[in-house]
Amino acid sequence: MVLELAILNIKEGLSVEFESSFEKASSIIASMKGYVSHELKKCIEIKGQYVLLVNWETLEDHEIGFRKSPEYQEWKSLLHHFYKPFPTVLHYS
Repeated sequence: MVLELAILNIKEGLSVEFESSFEKASSIIASMKGYVSHELKKCIEIKGQYVLLVNWETLEDHEIGFRKSPEYQEWKSLLHHFYKPFPTVLHYS
């Protein structure tokens, strides 16, 4: 199993809207081949910061199966405009 970790910094004043959009986007990622589970946690100390943890069966399930899929384009349209800066995504075994 591979853990994807992304620290998400949301533009000021958009946290509530981001959380609503993330609810919609959750069903997209959960439907993907190789998806195991995910968690979104809101930072207590830093306003507008979240951590996204996604468990995948393999790295390829995330990097190729998800990121190169039509579903990713929908995920991107729902969420990417909230980020500032765009997050670095790392993977852990």
